[in-house]
Amino acid sequence: MRRYFTKEVMFNENEAVSAIKQWAYPLKSKADLQPLFDRIGDAKIVMLGEASHGTHEYYTWRTEVTKRLIEEKGFNFIAVEGDWPDCYRLNRFVKGYDFESKSAYKVLHDFKRWPTFMWANWEIVALADWLQKHNKGLMANKKVGFYGLDVYSLWESMESIMQYLKKTDPAALKVAEEAYRCFEPYRKDEGTSYARASQFVPELCQNEVVGLLKEIQQKLPSYNTDYENVFSAEQNAMVTVNAEKYYRAMIAGGPHSWNVRDRHMADTLDRLLQFHGENAKVIVWEHNTHVGDARATDMVDEGMFNIGELARMQHHDKGVVLVGFGSYKGSVMAGRSWGAPMQVMQLPEAKKGSWEYLLHKAGTENKLLLMDDFSGNDVLMENHIGHRAVGVVYNPDYEQYGSYVPTILPMRYDAFIYLDQTKALHPLHIEPDGQQVPETYPFGV
Repeated sequence: MRRYFTKEVMFNENEAVSAIKQWAYPLKSKADLQPLFDRIGDAKIVMLGEASHGTHEYYTWRTEVTKRLIEEKGFNFIAVEGDWPDCYRLNRFVKGYDFESKSAYKVLHDFKRWPTFMWANWEIVALADWLQKHNKGLMANKKVGFYGLDVYSLWESMESIMQYLKKTDPAALKVAEEAYRCFEPYRKDEGTSYARASQFVPELCQNEVVGLLKEIQQKLPSYNTDYENVFSAEQNAMVTVNAEKYYRAMIAGGPHSWNVRDRHMADTLDRLLQFHGENAKVIVWEHNTHVGDARATDMVDEGMFNIGELARMQHHDKGVVLVGFGSYKGSVMAGRSWGAPMQVMQLPEAKKGSWEYLLHKAGTENKLLLMDDFSGNDVLMENHIGHRAVGVVYNPDYEQYGSYVPTILPMRYDAFIYLDQTKALHPLHIEPDGQQVPETYPFGV
């Protein structure tokens, strides 16, 4: 019997493994997901996590869950950890409003921001193709949308605003151009130089972007050509305000820049829910570190919160279900440093004593856990146990010294999908074979 010491109490591994064996549902096929859909019930917000951005099976299992939520429970849009302008172009494509782009592959291949593999991959092409077919022939208010929640696209959002205002409001265009000129000197390094400069001039471009947002919001009633495009113009203005705030927060370090980003994503989700009406139902795709309730991790000790926590607090009346994902070993797509070439890396066996290790020890089959089943187990409810989190920057050699978030799993999620062995996803941008369709496309579970 192996015992581990956590910061709370002495932890008995065998008791934890026994509980997992007792309560876990075998996950051999997509039909075995039914207990998850029973748990979701009438919830209107379902968040689907991932332990890495570069794992094939996280995308394919989330796609299966997403399709069923759309077809069986009437979910009407998907919101992801991606940039608004890029995802909005895909949204228009899957709804049949983009008459220039002939394929989802072409739209997604234009996702240029590193790490491109997060959304420019064949797994998302398959989902987009399905969404386009699903939406064909449906009325506009019945089409399922695809939107980005993230805050990074400052320059792309301003360019989108200017393109829109050229057609609708030349007077407001001048305000947008003024804001754009303020940021232009800092564009080359994605905001790093702006963050440094803001140390010396704290309100460097803040007034310009706030003024742009006010200008657009005042003019919104007159922008009546396309309601969704009007919403997008305002959202791009929101992105510029919060991206400017995010870049200023970066230089200070600490949790504030994280919180600015997750607050922006939560606020964008709120805006999308309001835009889609009182019957709106959303599926969110983000990393576990955003989806899983931060209060059940050591993030709370650093003063950090996330979108999963905020959703539980702000939308409990709508029903919120948080679903985490994890795996024991395999391969993963990532880069050695920020902006480095993406590559397939080996994902080593999970660290001893971690959640993934315990789930593997309970049996090598894939598993579905519903956390209500574990709420009466003091061993699992009292201990923060390491839970693997792989970022877009990753080095397998150092994983044993990091990459694990102390977590009370039954409090962090409402359900957890464990996949014992996983492999890297299939990006569009890797040469020489990045444009070849993978053999198993479109990836049945």
